[in-house]
Amino acid sequence: MGKVHRFRDFERPHKASTRATFFDRSELNLLLSLYSRRVMSGEWRDYAIDQQAGMALFSVYRHSHERPLYTIAKRMGASMGSPLGSPGRECEYLVCRGQEKLARSRCLHEALSIFSPPLKVVS
Repeated sequence: MGKVHRFRDFERPHKASTRATFFDRSELNLLLSLYSRRVMSGEWRDYAIDQQAGMALFSVYRHSHERPLYTIAKRMGASMGSPLGSPGRECEYLVCRGQEKLARSRCLHEALSIFSPPLKVVS
C-alpha cells in the first residue's frame, strides 16, 4: 500500500513581507502611454515587465538584446525615510538608468515627469 502525504506538509511558510507587487491598471496606462510616445519618436523599441521580491519592474530597451535604457520600479512597503519592508503597504516609484537613480517619488506621474520634454520659449 502507498504512503499518503498531506499537501500542507509541503507548503511554503507564508511571509507577509514577500507579498507580490504588481502595477495596477492606471499605472500600466501611464507606463504604456509613455512607452508608445517614445516608440513613435524612435527612441524605444521594446519593453519588459518583471517582478522581484517586493518590487514590480517596467524596463525599456532600444534593442531587445541590450541592457535596459531605463527601469521604472514600484517598491512596496517602503516609505521615503524608512528601509524597505517597514510596516504598512506604502509604495514608492524609482526611475533608474543602470545603477543611477534619476527620480524617486510616491506618485508614478511625478516620477515619470523626468521624461517630459522641457518647455521652450517661442518668440
